Amino acid sequence: MAKITHELPNGTRLDGYTIQRVIGGGGFSIVYLATDDSGHKVVIKEYMPSKLAVRDEQLDVVASQDHFVERFAHGRRLFFQEAGTLSTIKHPNIVNVINFFRQHGTVYMVMEFEEGVNLQGYILKHKGKMSEAFILTVFNGLLNGLQHIHSRGLLHLDIKPGNIHLRPGGRPLLLDFGAVHEMMHTRQFQPNQVVTPGYSPIEQLDPGGYVGPWTDIYAIGATLRTCMSGQPPMSATKRRERDNLRPAVYAFKKGYSQRLLTAVDRAMEVDPMLRPQSVDELQTLLERGEPDTVVEGGG
Repeated sequence: MAKITHELPNGTRLDGYTIQRVIGGGGFSIVYLATDDSGHKVVIKEYMPSKLAVRDEQLDVVASQDHFVERFAHGRRLFFQEAGTLSTIKHPNIVNVINFFRQHGTVYMVMEFEEGVNLQGYILKHKGKMSEAFILTVFNGLLNGLQHIHSRGLLHLDIKPGNIHLRPGGRPLLLDFGAVHEMMHTRQFQPNQVVTPGYSPIEQLDPGGYVGPWTDIYAIGATLRTCMSGQPPMSATKRRERDNLRPAVYAFKKGYSQRLLTAVDRAMEVDPMLRPQSVDELQTLLERGEPDTVVEGGG
C-alpha cells in the first residue's frame, strides 16, 4: 500500500460511523475500515486528493494552494456523482455502495464490508500461476459485473488486480470506480485521468482517444495475463513503439488452454479495433474460442 498522508485519526466519528483504521488509498482518496452504530463493519472512501489538498486542525479537507481550489472542488463534485451513480448499481460482482454524504469539506462513500483478499496480493503471494479453473471462475463473475456497468452506459477505466476483491470461493467484486466515465467521450472531457501502466490501453493515454467497452476489455486481458505471469504486462505506450510482448498463446501454452490464451491476446490487441468490442464478444471467445485459429511454432 502506498504511503497515506493526512488520514483521519482512528476513532473519528463520521455521520453515524466510527473510523477504525486506514486500509488503502491512492492519489485521490483514502479508504478506511469503520463500524456503524450497530457495530457492523463498513468500508468508507474519502475524497482526499493528495496533490491538491491537506487536512486542517478541524479535520476539514481544504485546497493546499489557492490555484487548486477550483480543481479540488471539481473533483469533489465528480466524486459525489460517482457515489450517487454507484449507489444505484446493484450487482453481485460490483461493490455495494450503501450511503454517501458530505462532511469535513469533502465527500464520503460508504460501502458494504466483505471478507476476502485483494487479487493483487493474491497474485504476488502465488507469483501468478493461478489455475485455469480459478481464473475462469473469477473472470466469469467480473465480466458479468462489467457487462452490467456497460449496460448502464458507463465505463470503469481502471480495471487492474488492485481493484478486484476476492471473496471466499473466488467470488470477485469489482472495486474503485474513481475513473468511471460515460461511453463515447474522448479523453479530453475527463478530468482526474487515471492511468495504470500495463493495464491502460493506448486510447486511454492519448488526448482525444476514443474510449469504449474495448478499453475496459484491454484491462481485463492485461489482468488475466497478470494472473498467469505474476507481473504487469509492458505498457501500451512501449508496445505501440515496439511490441516485444510475447503472445500469451506461446508464453503460457504449457499451463493454459489455447482458447483462454487466444482470448487474452485478442483482448490485449494494441489497436482498439482488433479487440473484442463488447463483453459478450469476449465471453464468447472464452467459452467457445476461435475454432479456425491455428497456433504454429513458438513465436
